[in-house]
Amino acid sequence: MPAPAADGEAARLAALHDLQVLGSPPDPDFDAVVEPASQICGTPMALVSLIDADRQWFKAKVGPSLQQTNRDASFCAHTISGRDVLEVPDATADPRFADNPAVTGDPAVRFYAGVPIAVEGGHHVGSLCVIDTQPRVLAAQQRQALRALARHAAVLMRPRSVAVLAVRRAPVV
Repeated sequence: MPAPAADGEAARLAALHDLQVLGSPPDPDFDAVVEPASQICGTPMALVSLIDADRQWFKAKVGPSLQQTNRDASFCAHTISGRDVLEVPDATADPRFADNPAVTGDPAVRFYAGVPIAVEGGHHVGSLCVIDTQPRVLAAQQRQALRALARHAAVLMRPRSVAVLAVRRAPVV
């Protein structure tokens, strides 16, 4: 079931594109977000996922070989409409995800937990998520760690955003 577009979707997409992160090369600073997320939560997969109009693009990842997926099949598209951790203990039992190709096929997702990545203006441009092929529930400390790492991912995006805004505001000579 695709996630509904949020109010302010045009502004959210503008904020995402202003970051100039989509399609950028791998960055060890973002890898340093997903690697501990995977370790802390004990999951084989973790992503910094950015949600564009039609796709979900992975800025950093542990596990999957894909670089992007269709937004309509994205768990993270649901995450960005919330304010806190979206936790799906067993995706096969959740009507939003039971028919999702990532659940019914490869990689056989059973567990998902994601936190929105909020940038300047409060726009949720993506999420930090952890994924497993086994059902599970996170401990409170793991949820807290995901929140902290998602805030760090947002900070990593900030310098790119500030530089773009400075160029836009510069006087034309």
